[in-house]
Amino acid sequence: MKQSLSKKKKILRTTLVIIAIAVFLLLSYYILVWTGLWEKFNSVDKLRRFILSLGLWGRIAFVFFQFLQVTFIPLPSPILIIAGSLIYGPFQSGLLSLAGILLGSALAFFLGRVFGKKLVSFMVGEESQKKWSKSLSSCKYSFVIMMLLPCFPDDILCLVAGLTDMSWTFFMTTQFIARPIGIFSVSYLSNGELIPYSGWGLVVWAIIIILSFTLIYLAGKYNKEIEKFINKLFKKEKSEKEEKVKK
Repeated sequence: MKQSLSKKKKILRTTLVIIAIAVFLLLSYYILVWTGLWEKFNSVDKLRRFILSLGLWGRIAFVFFQFLQVTFIPLPSPILIIAGSLIYGPFQSGLLSLAGILLGSALAFFLGRVFGKKLVSFMVGEESQKKWSKSLSSCKYSFVIMMLLPCFPDDILCLVAGLTDMSWTFFMTTQFIARPIGIFSVSYLSNGELIPYSGWGLVVWAIIIILSFTLIYLAGKYNKEIEKFINKLFKKEKSEKEEKVKK
């Protein structure tokens, strides 16, 4: 009897959260469309001018936009980072982006962990939820590689990670390692100062793109082997520490 009541409460709580998020998403979308902001998010220059028009509030808005793109609204993160780099410079843009994205990632993981599959399926689709749940459940350490490489859906991965047995410590450690690398790479490389979009820079960009796609392919194909290798390393390190303690 108690179990059925607690199950009903959980279903009711999840349903209410789904309704609340649906209302929030609809309201946010209509506000963005009504104010013309939705159109600006697809253009670096328009977004840059909008953030500049906010003056002192621009930084807070920028962090909030990065928070939203991880959690509720599919805003293009690279465009936000590049626009921020043009306004605040690559370092400050990187820090502001990092703050918003880390907060958004933590909330996404929390939503997945607390409200479960129904909410995640509602937010990302049942097919995506099942696909990425299967990947992360069997290959936890590959999550680090997925977060580092482009072309993986970071926002979906953060939500789905909450459904697995992944600990908060492991999740947040991964975010603090992987997110800065990706964010600051876009911040510093997007303006073409370090690697130009002409001459020798084209060769370097070609190598970077080829290496990225190679790593994506290898991470997808050999994720189980990578998982086993990392597990062996951790077990070996753990056993060595235990032997030292015994001595």
